[in-house]
Amino acid sequence: MNAFLQRVHQIDTLAFVWLHVTKQFPYRRTVRWISRCGDGPLYTLIALGLVAFEVPNSQAFLYMGLTCYALDVSLYLLLKNAIKRNRPAATIDTYEGWFTPSDQFSFPSGHTAAAFVFAFLVLNFYPLFAIPAYVMASLIGVSRVLLGVHFPTDILAGAALGTGCAILGSLLYTGVIG
Repeated sequence: MNAFLQRVHQIDTLAFVWLHVTKQFPYRRTVRWISRCGDGPLYTLIALGLVAFEVPNSQAFLYMGLTCYALDVSLYLLLKNAIKRNRPAATIDTYEGWFTPSDQFSFPSGHTAAAFVFAFLVLNFYPLFAIPAYVMASLIGVSRVLLGVHFPTDILAGAALGTGCAILGSLLYTGVIG
């Protein structure tokens, strides 16, 4: 790892340890619930519910979402398996995680990326609900750090990945690119 990345990792680790050791966040159930909102099925249920209730633009929301998520998941898996950053519990000797995550690596946060894709879709199709969608996306990201499965920069990278994939996916879907 080069000197810059080592410094970023040091700062990230200090922020993580400060949060978990100094603050000892007591709301595990609430945080776990928020995190589970970003697991994926909720996005599908919302999109299908919009279509089922014939909400205006719901089919475009669904199909653009499929385009954006296809990009997001592909790039997420590529990055996660190329970078192979260990999760906090595997990196910090004095830290023990609250639960075992579904995979070994932490960078970028897939939950956060997916949440920001969804928030972008909401912004584009239902702007009245954009602020709550972005607040929820941010809470999902923060919950991943509070649960101890991600470092703060994993969340920033996930937000950037999700937003970038949403922008690119929307351009592909609308035919601006391709």
